[in-house]
Order: sequence, then structure tokens, then C-alpha cells
Amino acid sequence: MEGDDQPPHEGREEEEGAAHDLRVARLIWFLGSDELTYRWKAAELLGETRDRRAVEPLIEALKDEYVDVRWLAAKSLGKIGDRRAVEPLIQCLKDENQWLRKGSAWALGRLGDRSAVEPLIPLLKDEKAKVRLDAAWALGKLGDRKAKKALEAARDDPDTRVKEEVRRALENLEKE
Repeated sequence: MEGDDQPPHEGREEEEGAAHDLRVARLIWFLGSDELTYRWKAAELLGETRDRRAVEPLIEALKDEYVDVRWLAAKSLGKIGDRRAVEPLIQCLKDENQWLRKGSAWALGRLGDRSAVEPLIPLLKDEKAKVRLDAAWALGKLGDRKAKKALEAARDDPDTRVKEEVRRALENLEKE
């Protein structure tokens, strides 16, 4: 257009940034809702935003009365990747609910903080195979040789998926 010196994309980034900010603010608000469906969906979607403003509200959501919210909050914290979540997630590894233990192990693997290695090791003996699977995966991702002995002991896991993940984790330790 004649007389228009503004590049065609000028302003679009600002609009997208404002829309993102509004979305994050709304999801954080829904995370505190009385409605379970809103809380678990917000916990899930906040991870997709990758926005660090969601970290503290998601850490709070790890204490929600419903495991669906807690589990999805743990996974979202792993997706966001902020180290503030490490200690709260380590505490969740001791929870009685298998889904929260599983989600926390996965998130800790994503976060990459090696302080999670020792707390993850006991999960290789968890009664639930899905928890053992994510613990083995996380230990492989963390790549700390402190986990080698425990992973070697887990080679005989009765679940074939866990055995395979343990094998991959041990291979990863050899690469480190």
C-alpha cells in the first residue's frame, strides 16, 4: 500500500504475545476453579504453553485433592522445564498414588536435574510397572552413573517394557 512504511508483519507479534498472556492468565485462573474438569484441563494445557508464570500455580496444584489434577500438573511442570519444580516433584515420588509417582518421575527426567537420581532409584522397585517404566526412563535421561547398580538390578524386571527401558537407560549411562 502506498504510504504504508510498516512491514506487513509488524504488530502481529505483539498481538500474539498479548493473546498468549491472556491464555496463560485464564488457564491459571481455571487451575483454581471449583470445577474439577476445569482444573485438570488447565493443568494439562499450561504445560503446552511452556510459560514459566505457570510454575508456581502448577506446584500448588500438586496438592490438589484429585489425582488427575496432580498428575497433569506434574507432567506440565516437566514440559515447562523450570528447576523450581524439582524439589516439589521429588516429594511427589513418595505419594501413595501411582499416577502422581509416574508423572513426577517423567517430569524429573525432563527437567534434567541430577539431584533427582537418588530419589528416583527406589521407584525401580515400585509395585506398578508403569511407575518403574518412567523411573527407568528418567534415570536414563539423567545419565548419572550413581543409578547404574540399581538399573543393573532392574534388568530382570517381570515387565518386558520395563526391561527394555532399563536396557536403554544403561546404554545411555555408557555413553555419558
